Amino acid sequence: MSDPTKPRTRCAIYTRKSSDEGLEQEYNSLDAQRDASEAYIASQRHEGWVLLPDLYDDGGFSGGNMNRPGLKRLLADIAAKKIDIVVVYKIDRLTRSLLDFAQLIGAFDQHNVCFVSVTQQFNTTTPMGRLILNILLSFAQFERELTGERIRDKFAASKKKGMWMGGCPPLGYDIRDRKLIINPREAEIVKKIFLRFITLQSITMLVRELRLQGITSKTYVTQTGKQRYGTAMCKNQIYRLLGNRIYLGEIPHKDQSYPGQHQAIIDREIWDQVHDILTTSPRASGRKTVAKEFALLKGIVHCGGCGSPMTPVHTLRNGKRYRYYKPSQQLRGGCEDCPIGSVAAGELESIVVAQLRELFTTPDIVIKTWKAAQTQDPKITEKEVRQALRDIDPVWSELFPAEQARILNLLIERITVVTTGIDIKFRNSGLEAIARDLTGYQQRLIAA
Repeated sequence: MSDPTKPRTRCAIYTRKSSDEGLEQEYNSLDAQRDASEAYIASQRHEGWVLLPDLYDDGGFSGGNMNRPGLKRLLADIAAKKIDIVVVYKIDRLTRSLLDFAQLIGAFDQHNVCFVSVTQQFNTTTPMGRLILNILLSFAQFERELTGERIRDKFAASKKKGMWMGGCPPLGYDIRDRKLIINPREAEIVKKIFLRFITLQSITMLVRELRLQGITSKTYVTQTGKQRYGTAMCKNQIYRLLGNRIYLGEIPHKDQSYPGQHQAIIDREIWDQVHDILTTSPRASGRKTVAKEFALLKGIVHCGGCGSPMTPVHTLRNGKRYRYYKPSQQLRGGCEDCPIGSVAAGELESIVVAQLRELFTTPDIVIKTWKAAQTQDPKITEKEVRQALRDIDPVWSELFPAEQARILNLLIERITVVTTGIDIKFRNSGLEAIARDLTGYQQRLIAA
């Protein structure tokens, strides 16, 4: 019987189980923890302890982190001054992390909440209880780290034997009895990707081609039965695919690779050809596909001195090519005293592109482009327009020069080079022209 002279002490029971195995049983581990805790609270009734009816259970949650719904509700009720004592069956039911435990004890102390473990019978209100709790929790964390190390060692040993250790199945394979089995249809797609890259020697062009053909990443069902649908290929996915040694019949682990228990899809000769291309500078590869004399600003850049168009020219010095824009009137022998003269092409183009990139991110341009796009497609949203404009920036350097020039000519009417810098006059219809392409913009221009 409770002592009426004792203050009423509200007790909350917290229970946890790492896995959800057995939770469907009529009497499970959480029930056992709660019964033991209730019995302990009942034994302290003479001290004024009373059990709160709320359940704070976390079934199927690890003690290695604080992201648990039951624990979050417990902490919320503690902050709301609804709880005086937290009772658990065993200390590691609350947490297995010493750092997390220190944070929890700090939160308990902040709200004058005590912590009691039924089996260890410790109370955090006493210094000795605090010391022993920290020692026990240190051993719990040590045990957890040893378990993790054993799992990592087993994982590494299994990979050395060539075993597939789970995860998202790669395109070209299915998982059967925890083994990689070739999917014939997908395997042909993988072979095609490797061979087309050897031919095209460009990830950008390959991605564009795959998207036009409707080829996506792998569609599969997870172990929990959820359907994961494939998505349009992006550059990062292609890079990972071309670098995945699983297609050689190997199982990679960290910096090593071991003979796998599955069949290869790609032979060593094709693999070597692909990686010889990948080790080549992307800029060097790109120069093979475009004309050397391409000038990004041709036709729109003018001299501020004489007013004539500036023509792209180049010179060779010590075997190196240097590009310039030079007033056409000066090339014809006139205006020898032109204050502008030759302008380095690379520097001028970089300045123009930088201003254009900054333009794409301004709220005013986003709104104007959105309104213009709605005249072509009323369903298009401001978010879609903003994303499309934003996506132009990171892939600008991956676009073909001709496509870069097309965008510049749509947006810019005239560039005038003066002694103090440049003056850019934008086309009034430029944004409308870009808006007309917006719906299919990423499919046609962006390969990432």
